[in-house]
Amino acid sequence: MKKKNQLLLIHGGNTFKNKKDYMNFLKTCEISIEKKVRWSGEYLDKKLDRDFKIIKPRMPLSENAKYKEWKIYFERYSPYLRNNLILIGVSLGGIFLAKYLSENKFPKKILSTYLVSPPFDDDLTSERLAGGFKLKSDLSMIEKNSKKISLLFSEDDEVVPISHAKKYRKKLRNANIIIYESKNGHFRVAKFPEIVRMIKNDIKANKV
Repeated sequence: MKKKNQLLLIHGGNTFKNKKDYMNFLKTCEISIEKKVRWSGEYLDKKLDRDFKIIKPRMPLSENAKYKEWKIYFERYSPYLRNNLILIGVSLGGIFLAKYLSENKFPKKILSTYLVSPPFDDDLTSERLAGGFKLKSDLSMIEKNSKKISLLFSEDDEVVPISHAKKYRKKLRNANIIIYESKNGHFRVAKFPEIVRMIKNDIKANKV
């Protein structure tokens, strides 16, 4: 049986500069007993399950994330990955992949990388970027690691403003940057057909 293409998705999270801020977050963050429906969950599985083995690591302590801990855990997956891998990083997961790929030679061939609403720095509207996720000035190694890079932003994103798209553009000249008029703020959408089409096209193009 032919092996499926692999898709590895890194979810988002929160970071805090100190324990006091983290404790305040726990006391004041919005709580809901309703099931969260996100495009990166069952929708993505349903749309790509036929052609892909979807890998979704649950990164350590996502509510108070530390880059070094995420890096250690992420690298545990390396022995199980194959060439022509597709990577998706969502929000904090996006800057995690940007930082990792800019500082490390990836052990497998990456067909394409999608960074969905990735912060560039701590200039955020409603959150703080800490925990060691700060990018270095030179991001050129990302383009050496990944054959194709796409960064996706939304104009109505209340967490990561589209000004961050311009910052990435200055560092990643060959990246494909897409800005949507609306994705319900911070990509809180149940369906994301555009990324599904792009991923399927990646696979088709690689077979030609």
